[in-house]
Amino acid sequence: MDSNLGIGSRVDHPKYGKGVVVNLDAEYYTIYFLEEGATRGIARDFEGLTALEKIETDAAPLTIEDLKQAVAEVLEHKYGAEEKIQLGNKWMGGTLIMKPGSDDLQPKEIPIETFFHKIVMVRDRLRVMEQQINAHKKLTDEEKVELQQYITRIYGSLTTFNVLFRYTEDQFKGTGGEK
Repeated sequence: MDSNLGIGSRVDHPKYGKGVVVNLDAEYYTIYFLEEGATRGIARDFEGLTALEKIETDAAPLTIEDLKQAVAEVLEHKYGAEEKIQLGNKWMGGTLIMKPGSDDLQPKEIPIETFFHKIVMVRDRLRVMEQQINAHKKLTDEEKVELQQYITRIYGSLTTFNVLFRYTEDQFKGTGGEK
């Protein structure tokens, strides 16, 4: 069986009879079967399907991986490429040292750039959460405002880390400032 039938191809199935391909994806054809008056998903590699009239498809069907890659590229373009948040010059090459209260425990050292990157990721995820709240269809305006207030308080709690940012417009703003 040819697994490259396009929409409009006429086929014959051993059980369901004659039909027409009305949709397809990477794994299945959606075929409208005339005798049943209904559509069925048939695997593209099903050997029992006979092509009666083949319509060439000019585009390969998208796989889930293709879709994931496309979404990742759009998000990278939208949020990654446009907005490069910079660490303040005085912190470049620095180390964050976390010293436990007990002398028998080792301190933990991490590059400030690594810590800064994680702080920026938290900020970006909060922004996405804000967008999702604002666009949510089932939340009332009152519920949206309440959730936004929690996010604003989280931003306020994160203002401690503003000292790391090179530019003030990239910093966290709590209830005392605009986002």
